[in-house]
Amino acid sequence: MLRQTVTSTTIQSVGYSSLSGTLEIEFTHGSLYQFSDVPASVYRELMAASSHGTYFNEHIKEWYHFRKIR
Repeated sequence: MLRQTVTSTTIQSVGYSSLSGTLEIEFTHGSLYQFSDVPASVYRELMAASSHGTYFNEHIKEWYHFRKIR
């Protein structure tokens, strides 16, 4: 999945597949996670947020099933 680099102290890059609803987040410490069944609206809001890390913590972290890729 292609990821876009973002300006954040906690998130390095973000990718999204609208076909599967998979959100992929790479953190600045190197970990990579995939979140399942994420609506496109959540991805758009994450990318538009003034703080990607805050949006992630408030709207994604505890809301969607995830798996660690690395």
